[in-house]
Amino acid sequence: MNMSPAATIPGARHATAQAGEIRLHYVSAGREGSPVLLLHGFPESWWAFRALISVLARSHRVFAVDLPGFGDSAAVPDTGLDSRAVAETLHEFLRALGVGPVHLLAQDISGGAAFRLAAVHPEAVASFTAVEAGLAGFGLEALADVAHGGSWHIGMLAAPGIPDLLLTGREVDLLAAWAYPSMTAVEGAVTSTDIAEFARTYSRPGGWNGAAGLYRSMLSEGAEIKALAASRPLAMPVLAVGAGGGPFTEQTFAPLATGSFTAVQLDSVGHYAAQEAPEALGAALLEFLSGVDG
Repeated sequence: MNMSPAATIPGARHATAQAGEIRLHYVSAGREGSPVLLLHGFPESWWAFRALISVLARSHRVFAVDLPGFGDSAAVPDTGLDSRAVAETLHEFLRALGVGPVHLLAQDISGGAAFRLAAVHPEAVASFTAVEAGLAGFGLEALADVAHGGSWHIGMLAAPGIPDLLLTGREVDLLAAWAYPSMTAVEGAVTSTDIAEFARTYSRPGGWNGAAGLYRSMLSEGAEIKALAASRPLAMPVLAVGAGGGPFTEQTFAPLATGSFTAVQLDSVGHYAAQEAPEALGAALLEFLSGVDG
């Protein structure tokens, strides 16, 4: 179903698709080439790929989806969805679109759901790209350990009811005064207009539930992810892209790739690589995809 967007970019087509019980909003661009599915992180929506989409759409069909409970996708319950449920929803989304196998790109907190999708449904994934992403069971939980340099927001988001209690009416402040200034290195990469678009959807009723579910899942699924990685490693080509997090993404995914593995480091870039360095990220991704597609 087509829909009128709140924010858009030239050449983008906005629509929704029924993925199981959840209706997802997505943006597509490009008419030719192998399909690419982009999965955003936190605190983001599809808008995180506003510049990268145009780079990729020159030679690929691109789909950027709002994860369940994020952006303009349908809200999810207060408990959120764990990474397993998100992965299955994304699989249903691909079935609804009738595309695939896709080149899958995940950044930040979407990494767990993306890994599950690729591991459990390898026939749906032609290649796997992780951008500034980690996995529970492979060190990602340490980011919640505030006593050893972790971030306070993970435990806050994972606590039932607390995000709405503390963040309602403060969405712009959180994004503009803390999230983006603390984790970006490229000045001007994220503007006040971008902040307003992200805040628009986080400020809707239950707007934090999508993130809450993924962070709660991250803190509890380590053993399950490790078991899945041991039994169903990634056989498709894998690209790991590091930026502000340095080699963390490479160190996480290199042991899980049984096929070809490539690592790229984007220098002088913060955590939000797709927003801070879309041309550099796009160039690395296009080179990788060209090798996969032959």
